[in-house]
Amino acid sequence: MAAIAGGFEWFDDLVWGPPLLILLLGVGIFLTVSLRGLQVSRLPLAARMVFTPHKESASKKGDLTSFAALCTALAATIGTGNIVGVATAVSIGGPGALFWMFVAAFFGMATKYAECLLAVHFRETDSRGRYVGGPMFYIRNGIGKKYPRLAAVLAFMFALFGIMAGCLGIGTYTQINSIVEAGAQLGVDRLYSAIAVTLIVGWIIYGGLKYIANTSRTVVPVMAMVYIVCCLVVVGLNISAVPDAIMLIVKSAFTTTSAVGGFAGATVLMAMQKGVARGIFSNEAGLGSAPIAAASAKTNSPVEQGLISMTGTFLDTMIICMLTGLTLVLTGAWSSEETGVAMTTLAFSQTLGSTAGLYIINISLLFFAMTTIIGWNFYASRCVIYLFGARAVTPFKIIFIMFVASYILIVLFVDMGDATQKMAINTVWTLSDIANGLMAFPNLIALFMLRKVIWSDTRDYFNNLKMKRQKAAIEEK
Repeated sequence: MAAIAGGFEWFDDLVWGPPLLILLLGVGIFLTVSLRGLQVSRLPLAARMVFTPHKESASKKGDLTSFAALCTALAATIGTGNIVGVATAVSIGGPGALFWMFVAAFFGMATKYAECLLAVHFRETDSRGRYVGGPMFYIRNGIGKKYPRLAAVLAFMFALFGIMAGCLGIGTYTQINSIVEAGAQLGVDRLYSAIAVTLIVGWIIYGGLKYIANTSRTVVPVMAMVYIVCCLVVVGLNISAVPDAIMLIVKSAFTTTSAVGGFAGATVLMAMQKGVARGIFSNEAGLGSAPIAAASAKTNSPVEQGLISMTGTFLDTMIICMLTGLTLVLTGAWSSEETGVAMTTLAFSQTLGSTAGLYIINISLLFFAMTTIIGWNFYASRCVIYLFGARAVTPFKIIFIMFVASYILIVLFVDMGDATQKMAINTVWTLSDIANGLMAFPNLIALFMLRKVIWSDTRDYFNNLKMKRQKAAIEEK
């Protein structure tokens, strides 16, 4: 077991080594500069689009409202990464990991805008008349016109790794384990939790796209707001320590963090690697997963959907993940012997009391993990449609539910000691990181190769918007 775990960790370090980190940040910086800091200058406009009700007209093409598409994407992104992932990054990379997580999210907003714009621009309909899209489609329909062989390879790679991530990594075992363990902390038998997850997931998945979207649209805003408020309470009760905490985060991003308490110490490279990796694991900017949901949005404007989708990265990482990380640093939980969810629980318990901390974190984790499973099932099913056609969706649903249900067998028959169990859980998280990293490569290459489409759509949209505003101003006079 130790040899297998070590092998996966070696490959994970290889995948998430300097090449991918440079590619992720490089593409994000390139898009930020070429789009003139759109994630800052156009964020107020994007926020208004999200929170302003839109009348859906028959002329708008798509299957979901833009808000429902955003919530479906957020269902997958706001998950265990916001609680467990942040704590894992800090426990290995130190407080400096939070700084690099923030940096990756800032540039990732431009990346998310670009990939979701392309998803709508190059989307198509499947044999059932439903809109499908994402990296595999904009690779085929965009790059494929000039480089068909390269496009075929890149699109196949993305779809394959997307299915792997959905079934073997971020979409199943990491989330189910979090749910089962959270339930155990609340006194629910692990077997009952595993059975309940299987039944609920099966029920929602068989309800189809609209059911998934309606569930996401209802659950995501509520669970995000409750968790944000709880984090703000912890920060507010420790407000005097906030300046020192921020200084520690920034300083640790550029200098080696010494060992303290249960923290073993970390180099700058470790802080950068874990911060970027866990940040991307949480907000998925550059992975190409969110564009799959964006492609179903009922809109005629790729730019508008890109702007709306961009706010997802802002909410997920620059607000929720940063608040989680700040609570860990403010309370000193980052330097404790605890890791993962136990570290976050400790941070809340020290401020709000052990009972409140236990319930806030574990109930949040239950909802976060459940919606992530649902969101990633949707992503993986779209990859299946690309590779095998719409008829393969029903068999895939059965296979996906079997993967979820297999955790019941693990609970029943696998008896592992604490050390072995911890190693197994870490290995599953490592597999998720690997699958995510492998998805990112073809997507980021596509974003760079299709940069002219991104620039052209953006320029035309804002030029038209400017003309409309000038015309409205003249008419008012």
